[in-house]
Amino acid sequence: MRTFWGLMRAYWFSDRWKEAWTLTIVIAALTTLLSKAGVWLALMIGELTYSINYYHDAANTAPLRTLLTDAGLVVVLFVLKDAGLVGARSLVSKTLHRKWRGWLNSQFNQALLDGNHSHFHAQHGSAGSGDPAPDNIDQRIQESIKGMTGGAIGLAMGVLGVATSLYFIGENLIETSVEVAGLEFLGSYGSAVLALLAIATYVPFNTWIAVRLGRVLERLNVRLQQAEGSYRGELTTFLRRSFHVAASGAEDVQKTVNNRLYGDIDRTWARLNIVNVSYDAFEAVHNFMGFRIVAYAPGLVSFIHNKLDLKGYVTGAEMINQLIGQCSWLIRVMPDIATLRANSQRVTELANAIENVQQPQEFYSQTGRSDFHYASQNPVFGLTIQKLELAHQGEDATPFLSAANLRFRRGEWTFLKGESGCGKTSLIKAINGLWPYGRGTIVFPDGVKSFYAAQEVKLQQVSLKQLVCLPGSEQDYGDAQVASALHKAGLGDFIEHMADESREGKIWDQMLSGGQKQKLVVARIVLQQPGLLFLDEATGALDPDGKIAFHQAIKDNCPDVTVISIMHEAIAPRSATGEEFYHSVVAIADGVATKKPLAPNLPRELTTILTQPRPVEDKWLRFSRRLKQK
Repeated sequence: MRTFWGLMRAYWFSDRWKEAWTLTIVIAALTTLLSKAGVWLALMIGELTYSINYYHDAANTAPLRTLLTDAGLVVVLFVLKDAGLVGARSLVSKTLHRKWRGWLNSQFNQALLDGNHSHFHAQHGSAGSGDPAPDNIDQRIQESIKGMTGGAIGLAMGVLGVATSLYFIGENLIETSVEVAGLEFLGSYGSAVLALLAIATYVPFNTWIAVRLGRVLERLNVRLQQAEGSYRGELTTFLRRSFHVAASGAEDVQKTVNNRLYGDIDRTWARLNIVNVSYDAFEAVHNFMGFRIVAYAPGLVSFIHNKLDLKGYVTGAEMINQLIGQCSWLIRVMPDIATLRANSQRVTELANAIENVQQPQEFYSQTGRSDFHYASQNPVFGLTIQKLELAHQGEDATPFLSAANLRFRRGEWTFLKGESGCGKTSLIKAINGLWPYGRGTIVFPDGVKSFYAAQEVKLQQVSLKQLVCLPGSEQDYGDAQVASALHKAGLGDFIEHMADESREGKIWDQMLSGGQKQKLVVARIVLQQPGLLFLDEATGALDPDGKIAFHQAIKDNCPDVTVISIMHEAIAPRSATGEEFYHSVVAIADGVATKKPLAPNLPRELTTILTQPRPVEDKWLRFSRRLKQK
């Protein structure tokens, strides 16, 4: 789905092809019937005109009955065509629109939310790589896909309508064609050729004008979508940080930002309005000239020379009218085409961004050095980091953090220490494959579940039980297990609301305080029993007693867990009895991370391992690989 046509046909060749093709065939059948009904309607309008013209003719023995009969048939055909068939086709096309959009939406959701963390990497594109990060991904998935699918179906019906009308109306024009004075060499096909020549001259020229205007509309539509998405994104972000804006009195600054972003919308919208009004005027002139002059001109010569009677003249003009209307579908829908192309461009850009990050390191290597290697070893040896260097974008970027050899043993708790901005969080991100630039080897304990707890906790709009069960499913754990985890985390008051997605009219993200959200993280840890736990300032919203309770709950319920933790405190917290939670510290100073024991009363064996030089580290790695091979 990285190209326009690939995006257009993907649904019809997916696992839901039967649904797609069934709806498409029904739409095609209704469109064909509509074109035929247009011919019937044109013929009946000719009959009605004839009845009116010869109403007072002496040979007409029942003029009123004939007139009313013809008028009734015109009304019936019109209702059947424009109410019945058009309505039925509209319902089926809207159903196809709904189904197609739903399928595309699910495809992009699956692609973004895969195990590769594509949603994260796709937002870190770089102009230097030629693949800038797609702006406003939410708008692309919600509005662009909806607009693109609806526009494409409408255009497809227009193309089919042109083809079927050309066949049915062209057939009738040829059957009723007569000789034209001055064009005798064409024989009886004279009037048909003249009519088709008029259409072939008039419609393409106006279509060319429409295409030129359409390109301007397309560019402005893309720009307006970008501006709208940026403004909406800023409003969403502002509402999330509403407290911080109020606490800092930053309303004036926020107003300036909002006004600037909306000003971009207003300027683009004004230009778009001018082009749209110009297009409407052009279309009005095209319709008048086509339906009132071009449609009636070809048959006029034959009518003047008495080759056609009034009935044949009006019927032929109505046929040409129908054909001009169908062939002018491109002019009629050019604004929709411009919107379709704008929407499809934004959707295909997103598809390309997702595809480009399927191999994250290859993607990041286009704009810097990205050479991380991830492996596994016997869990008894824990987590190992070797020759790690972290940098920012750029081939020649100087590493801001290096760690020659770090080993984290099973059951060991390590405290990361260093000045703000020294790279503590970057180190944890790199271990978890979420830092783009640098190099090094990270060896995980084989088969051990890891858990990353960040400082800022954002809760999805699901039940409390599901929030505790994340990243798993609420079907994975019983109510008693979840209730026990909530109790141990200090959230026992909410146990009776486990099945609810909200409380007191507020979703859980709004209901729970910052400290309660961090206790919810404890409940997840206690429930899921990870073997490797990363705490990235995960206790920042807790008071000193809350921090002790946070650590104690993990210590009591996850006895073999390896913990790597970042905290604001210069000294790691201790238990209520004064015992150390942490065994070692990784200190980051001058861009270098070094590890040493924290507590003096560690077992001599563990102390020896923690302070081993690099050759022994390598020896442990070789030993672990041999065990794994066996």
